[in-house]
Amino acid sequence: MLKEIVIAFQSWEEARRFIHQNKLIKWIIGPGIIYTLLFIAGMFFFWQSSDSVVSWISSQLRIESWLQQERNEWLSFLFVMTNMMLRLILVLFYFSFFKYVILIIGSPVFAYLSEKTEAIIEGKEHRFNWNDIRKDCLRNIKLVLRNCGWQSIYLISLILLSLIPVIGWITPVIALLMECYYFGFSMHDYGFARANMSPAQSIAFTNRHKGLSIGNGLIFYLMHLLIILAPAYAIIAATLSVHKVKSI
Repeated sequence: MLKEIVIAFQSWEEARRFIHQNKLIKWIIGPGIIYTLLFIAGMFFFWQSSDSVVSWISSQLRIESWLQQERNEWLSFLFVMTNMMLRLILVLFYFSFFKYVILIIGSPVFAYLSEKTEAIIEGKEHRFNWNDIRKDCLRNIKLVLRNCGWQSIYLISLILLSLIPVIGWITPVIALLMECYYFGFSMHDYGFARANMSPAQSIAFTNRHKGLSIGNGLIFYLMHLLIILAPAYAIIAATLSVHKVKSI
């Protein structure tokens, strides 16, 4: 798995050179502006609603009133840490749904960009074919909905686990790795589709090469320091890494 994570990281650097060499920057800026605006708006509304959720859970469990009665610094510390872990899990829960909405909305652009990237790698002339784009979009949307369902189940379990002091502190790390895995999986599937892999074969391949998906997702999160670059870089890097693994 470690080797595959390294390959995924290398593919992002290759994607940077690939974009500049092949003058694909317009495909980075356009989707990136839309993504950035949606991300900022979504985070604004999320922070407002998440405060209400955490406060509601706290009031239902009557934790604050109990802590005031106990006046124990250690218990107060545990409560603060649990509150932080719960907030982090909620952030990832929100980001998970936001990500899936973006994957569905942007699927035509991602499908086109993945096709174009692979055509350039193989030295072929890329011709726009709406039927191929539509077919790849429908396949990826089905996969996105499938991944969204499974990830939601796991995230709900992690939210409950995060309420357990000490043990729940590891949940944000688990949630982040899971988020990276499912994001990378969605990005890689465009390349799998063109390799004539069925959805079942795509799932089996990804399960055998989890490092590729996790690595792609990790860099995607790091790229949010420059939000505008994240989505299109991810699809190009995913296509490059899939092409590299297929050739091994």
